[in-house]
Amino acid sequence: MVKRTRVMVIDDNRLVREGLAALLDAEPDLKVVATADDRTTGLRDLPEFAPHIVLVDAALDNGDGYAFVEALRSTAPASKVIVMDLLPEPEDLIEFVKAGANGFVMKDATVADLMSTVRSVAQGRDVVPAALTRTLLSHIAEQAAAIRRTPGVAESVQMTKREREIMNLIAEGLSNREIGQRLSIATYTVKSHVHNILEKLALHTRLQIAAFTHKTGPIPPP
Repeated sequence: MVKRTRVMVIDDNRLVREGLAALLDAEPDLKVVATADDRTTGLRDLPEFAPHIVLVDAALDNGDGYAFVEALRSTAPASKVIVMDLLPEPEDLIEFVKAGANGFVMKDATVADLMSTVRSVAQGRDVVPAALTRTLLSHIAEQAAAIRRTPGVAESVQMTKREREIMNLIAEGLSNREIGQRLSIATYTVKSHVHNILEKLALHTRLQIAAFTHKTGPIPPP
């Protein structure tokens, strides 16, 4: 039996919400476990249904989408968040990444792109639409580089050999599972190292680690 990825859809447009739920539920490896039409309901139901993926409208209730993504991640840290938007500005993407978003899907994306994004994020990858990747990465790389330029910060960061290896593999686009296979370690161990890397570099997502590494070049072992 195929293990199905549990998805929650949060969108205040009923047609969009029900349409997405129907499309996702039709896939043999995906299952919509809950839907919500506002922030309050979404946050209330999130712990009960424990979805692997939360698909959320960036402009939900015309409120602060960044704060809502932060609230979702805080309420259910194990759930990954994919933000849906029409045409986000690079600055918006940066703020969503800082808030903890794991992926983005354009509202005019094809069904195939939607499914690919959901599956990729469920597997541990950070996903940005191809048309926005270059701009987003350049912005994040600039921020990461600014951290390295801050006097004393770069020198105070002590990365282990394993952490450096994992940073380089993240920059190559490998998922936690793929990194574990490459290094012959458990996926859980990879997640633990990624958590440590994020804390040491004051970053928020794997995407920022990748951008940081691309900007500074492959990191040699200590």
